[in-house]
Formats: sequence, structure tokens, C-alpha cells
Amino acid sequence: MLPFIFYLLSFTWGLPITAAGAVTALFMRLMGAKRSRVGNCVCYEYGRGWGGFSLGVFIFTQEGADKNLKWHEHGHGLQNCVFGPFMIFLVSLPSAVRYRYRRLKKDKSRLKPYESIWFESQATRMGQRQRFYLSFRKR
Repeated sequence: MLPFIFYLLSFTWGLPITAAGAVTALFMRLMGAKRSRVGNCVCYEYGRGWGGFSLGVFIFTQEGADKNLKWHEHGHGLQNCVFGPFMIFLVSLPSAVRYRYRRLKKDKSRLKPYESIWFESQATRMGQRQRFYLSFRKR
């Protein structure tokens, strides 16, 4: 997705999630979180051992998170452009509940792979495609 279209959709159709991300980003800046760019998104790293989440053009991850996690979260930012105000119900809340359930589950051997549900595998695919697209554009 072209950066112009990504930002246009994030700040119009996807504004509810992006606005929540802006407020969270402000809080993270006040907390001294490390800031970097991942594709078209701004990534804040804070704390350890919790993973990450995305709110529009803002990505929040644990310190030292690997690039695959960050691009997966970028994929959720792209989903926000597609689903707009429905993102919270179609992806964000189900993803958060599922993540929490998986963290609390005692017998982790019976869990299906993380990517086994459509919105997580779609986020990974979208993020990796955007990663390839942006690396190709730089050449």
C-alpha cells in the first residue's frame, strides 16, 4: 500500500483505532519508551515479556522485539485501513482475548498455532507483503 493511501485511510476510515494509538503513543513517550519506524508505522518499545499490539499507525512492542513481530503488527495497521471502524470488533478485541487466553492456558501443547486464525495470518501476510514492497521501492 502506498504511504499516502495508508495515512489517508488510517486518519479517516481507521481514525477510531489510530486516535487510540495517538493517545497511547503520547503516554509511551512520557514513559520514556524507545521510538523507531517500521515501514509506515511508528514503533514504541517498552518493557519485556509481553509481545506487542498495534493501534493504527502506532505499534507497541516489548523491548528487543524481532522484526517479524513488528511487521506482523504493521499488518494489523494495514487491516485497520481495510476494516476501519469495524476493526475493533473484527480484529482488535478478538485478537486481544485470544492472546490473553493463550497466555493463561496451562497446557500450551494443545494450542493451535498462533497463525491458525484468519486475522492473525492475514496480519502476518499483509505485513510481510508491505515489508517486501517497501524494500523493493527503496531500490
